[in-house]
Amino acid sequence: MTQKRMIPSARRKAGNRAKLRRVNIEQNPNREVRPRLSVHRTNKHISVQVIDDVKGQTLAAASSLDKDLGLKAGHNVDAATKVGTLIAERAKAAGVSKVQFDRGPYLYHGRVKAVAEGAREGGLEF
Repeated sequence: MTQKRMIPSARRKAGNRAKLRRVNIEQNPNREVRPRLSVHRTNKHISVQVIDDVKGQTLAAASSLDKDLGLKAGHNVDAATKVGTLIAERAKAAGVSKVQFDRGPYLYHGRVKAVAEGAREGGLEF
């Protein structure tokens, strides 16, 4: 699909992903690729995954739907912060301490920013 015909959100997502790949290679000339912390949000919930793109595997995942959090509502900033701290704990358990933050087609604002701040508080570096 050409850039002109892509829907705007897919174009933003593709541009952001290409930038992450470019920065990852420039900062790591010996090709140590960091896993990607990918965020997906809907009107009601937010979910996060730590993905190893080399192997094509999900290393850790967390969502506002998880029973561990005990959230009444998954669509606010407080819930997003708790999801961020939970993904940090699960990533640490999987042996991941440094990641790249992939916001996808979403702006770094509101709930997406809250997830990032929660993950940083939990101990992830990016």
